[in-house]
Amino acid sequence: MRMKDTVVLVTGSAQGIGRAIAIRLAQEGARIVVEDRQDNAMAGQTLDSVRAAGSDGCVIAGDVGSVENDRAIIEQAVAKMGRLDVLVNNAGVERRAPFLDVTEADYDLVMNVNLKGAFFLTQAFVKHLRDTQRGGRIVNVSSVHEELPFPHFASYCASKGGMKMMMRNLAIELAPLGITVNNVAPGAVGTPINQQLLANKAQLEALVANIPLGRLANPSEVANAVLFLASPEASYVTGTTLFVDGGLLWNYAEQ
Repeated sequence: MRMKDTVVLVTGSAQGIGRAIAIRLAQEGARIVVEDRQDNAMAGQTLDSVRAAGSDGCVIAGDVGSVENDRAIIEQAVAKMGRLDVLVNNAGVERRAPFLDVTEADYDLVMNVNLKGAFFLTQAFVKHLRDTQRGGRIVNVSSVHEELPFPHFASYCASKGGMKMMMRNLAIELAPLGITVNNVAPGAVGTPINQQLLANKAQLEALVANIPLGRLANPSEVANAVLFLASPEASYVTGTTLFVDGGLLWNYAEQ
């Protein structure tokens, strides 16, 4: 088992890609901290799936858009699990609007969850590793939109572009501590965040036509990429983005 006895915090893991990551790492022996904005039934279902995979863990609730909550999440995770070895910054939101109609509230929500949350959770996690004199792994779930423009989603693209540069900078700054930092950048994935797209046949067909592999990804395919970067197999990989997009990034054209 590649992740045996490793303790992993996965943010936003009550559903979608986060849940798939939690389950996949649990299958490889990791103990999982399931984090979501609320300790709800879906978070409990993820923990049940982690246990069904032969591992264990706990549920911690907190809004990652709050620095105070970020510090509390790390503290609670360490208190419940004894330590943390890997942080997966997966929590993310998006809001669709033409640029001229974007509200401050929606902008703040997207940037706070997607970028500010990842930044300060990482800071608190790294302080824990430093204080316990251990190396570790940080994997951010970014998006093809750290590179690819996405009209009507300017704040989302800005947050993911920021995550790209944050990852590159921290990979250099944290390397002396034995900490690797990488991104996994999914393309189109069949998850709840894409519910409207999945329900619009014309939009879905236009998108799939841009994907050389001719289909959307399964959440488990993204989880496999996270597993690699979180595992000992990726011990010499840092400062890079692993795209999981079926070739979308290099074949995309606005319709």
